[in-house]
Amino acid sequence: MKNTENWKKSFFTMYIGQAFSLLSSSAVQFGIIWWITVQTGSALALTIASVVGLLPQAIIGPFAGVWIDRYNRKTIMIIADSVVAISSLFLGISFFFGTPSMIFIYVILFIRALGETFHKPAMQAAIPQLVPENELTKAGGLGQMVNSACSMVGPMLGALLMSITTLQYVMLVDIIGAGLAVLTLSTVKFTKHMVTSNSKLNVIEDMKEGIKAIKANEALMRVSIPMLLSTIVFVPLGTLLPLMVKTYFNGTAMQNGIVQTLFSTGMLIAALVVSITGGLKKQFKMISIGIVLLGVCSLLGGIIPANMFWLFCIIVFIMGSTGMFSNIPFTAYIQKTVPQENLGKVISLVTSVMSFAAPIGMFVAGPVSEIIGVSNWMICAGVLMLFVGMLCYFMTRKFDEAIAKEVIEIE
Repeated sequence: MKNTENWKKSFFTMYIGQAFSLLSSSAVQFGIIWWITVQTGSALALTIASVVGLLPQAIIGPFAGVWIDRYNRKTIMIIADSVVAISSLFLGISFFFGTPSMIFIYVILFIRALGETFHKPAMQAAIPQLVPENELTKAGGLGQMVNSACSMVGPMLGALLMSITTLQYVMLVDIIGAGLAVLTLSTVKFTKHMVTSNSKLNVIEDMKEGIKAIKANEALMRVSIPMLLSTIVFVPLGTLLPLMVKTYFNGTAMQNGIVQTLFSTGMLIAALVVSITGGLKKQFKMISIGIVLLGVCSLLGGIIPANMFWLFCIIVFIMGSTGMFSNIPFTAYIQKTVPQENLGKVISLVTSVMSFAAPIGMFVAGPVSEIIGVSNWMICAGVLMLFVGMLCYFMTRKFDEAIAKEVIEIE
């Protein structure tokens, strides 16, 4: 049984360790993306890099979920952290023999994403093994605080390192971060999670069980549709932000670092608010509001003139904060309502579908942005996000009302 009083100790021990890995990975990821931006100046190159980074989750994610539910989740996280560190080591070494090809860069991004494909769902599935059910939304906020803090500091650290050294030395930072994460994670004790059956591993049958668990949850099915649509529209925006800074605002690596940091700062503050308050009682309404606000920010970000970079920074900050209003309650709802024996499969399946959706948006956004400009794409994306947010509200409001009635009956 989980210790309902001391869950925060184990939870933060895990997340503090992961903070080392998240911080170094954020700095390294910034370095790689900025290097591609400077070397190519192409929205298409950034789109390819992002798609390559999402392919492992899209293709392998459902299979990863089966393993996550079958085997020790802590061990899976440790192995995944190690794979990411080794890939960074190979890329760092390659620069000592000359400038690596873009294909090699894409391969490294693929391997790093492969590690994340196992790591993130394993950690999300392991959280209910540490945290009481009624604290999952707050725990999600606390976890996002750590993620956001690392994402906030990471780009600035990456920008600083890129300004004083070259990419090969920046890559070595990841090895140190991963090593510290593995050491810390090894000290955390998780309760054992239920396994669907004692039968031998059958990937297809286990995946079917995950699909059945999703289909049996009508509210999850409903809210996943607008979340899927918002992923198609919004993910390309984050990918193209460095190009927006460089081409539209004629910015530098440091200015791009400021934008990335402000985005993460907004995430951090929003996650802090959710972790303290638990967010709105009507969680589906909270998701809808978050999507609508993302649309407003995107629309404003595309409209402002090129000489108002400071205003763009403010908009990006707000954009980062509003994103948390959708992601945190969505993940918490899955953790609350899906049985432990299927949780890893469901999280991986949902994440994989989202990862399939993201490249669809990128394949549209990349070429279109080359033609009409990134700022005009932000305007189009903003209008679409407003529509998706309203769609989410009308599709899910009945579930908020049903949950509210259940709470009243219990009281």
